[in-house]
Amino acid sequence: MVAPEGHVEGPYRTRRFTVLAGEPTTETEVREHGLVFRVDLAEVYFSARLSTERQRLAGLVEPGERVLDMFAGAGPFALTLARAARFVAASDINPAAVGAMIENCRRNRITNVLPVLADAARLPSVFTRPFDHVVMNLPLSPLPFLPAAFSLCRPGGTIHLYHLQSAEGEALPALAPFPVADVVEHRVRSYSPGRWHAAYDILAGPGTAP
Repeated sequence: MVAPEGHVEGPYRTRRFTVLAGEPTTETEVREHGLVFRVDLAEVYFSARLSTERQRLAGLVEPGERVLDMFAGAGPFALTLARAARFVAASDINPAAVGAMIENCRRNRITNVLPVLADAARLPSVFTRPFDHVVMNLPLSPLPFLPAAFSLCRPGGTIHLYHLQSAEGEALPALAPFPVADVVEHRVRSYSPGRWHAAYDILAGPGTAP
């Protein structure tokens, strides 16, 4: 049993833990809707509280579609969506996260996920074909990566942006420069008093990202 010492921090989205009981380790195994994830919580970001949200997105993905997970961590979104999509590209800047994702793909016998070790801002130079869905699960600071997300999402595709906020619609001004056809916002979970994680489902319209 472990307890977090603070909030998620740093470019790798990791946090410190104190072991309260049991073996002195931060490694754990999480079972979720038929999938098994092996993860070291001190090295790789993982939120079991987003399980319902992962299932919601899986219901939006159509067979044959291509998905990009820009901040994949150990792969919970990527592997969940891979069961509905034709292909999932899953990127993370954290080498430990990409290693865990590769292992989780092997454990779950999933072969249509491509793990990528990369800075999300550089992904437009990695992929030449656009995606039908782009997942941005970086709640603390996703907005600087919007140019990359829009350049990688096809017109008519959807960007799923997760944002930590203290007021409804807080991320909407950041979307103004981009070709947005429609956007739907909903509250995902509480984070701290007066703050919550929100999900924005953004329908990409025709046009070019700035």
